[in-house]
Amino acid sequence: MTTTTRPASQEAFHALIADLTAQIDGRPLDAALDRWLNAAHGAGSATYEQLSSACLTGVAEGWLCEREGGGIKYGRVFKAEDALHRFSVDVVDMQDLAGPHHTHPNGEIDLIMPMAGSSATFDGRPAGWCVYGPGTAHRPTVAQGRALVLYLLPEGQIQFTKS
Repeated sequence: MTTTTRPASQEAFHALIADLTAQIDGRPLDAALDRWLNAAHGAGSATYEQLSSACLTGVAEGWLCEREGGGIKYGRVFKAEDALHRFSVDVVDMQDLAGPHHTHPNGEIDLIMPMAGSSATFDGRPAGWCVYGPGTAHRPTVAQGRALVLYLLPEGQIQFTKS
């Protein structure tokens, strides 16, 4: 029998995400959650720094953003599972471009992490959190530099459109 093990850094990343999703489990994906995430876990906080560091490690080790298309490096690192309170986890690496248009049937929570020396924004938002409610849609856009963006998707739901 063959077993697949994750790198220790991926296990630590999973634990960080599980702790965060436990705090947001059951909360509506709305402006109040956006404000709370930025106040409690925003840029400069311990959570932000830990997640940013874990994402940089994952990219360097090759288990994050392992795919590439249209100038975007991306990848789903964890499928929606009970340990993550039914959120999936994706991370993208983008620089000065717009990604494919999509809708969020159950909403989307994004952590914006500009790369060192960059003042990159994601959909016009600086470093920190951005919450999209259920049924919203956008063409994710990174401007003014390069950023990693972590996506939490309830039940892993995302629908790409032809826009």
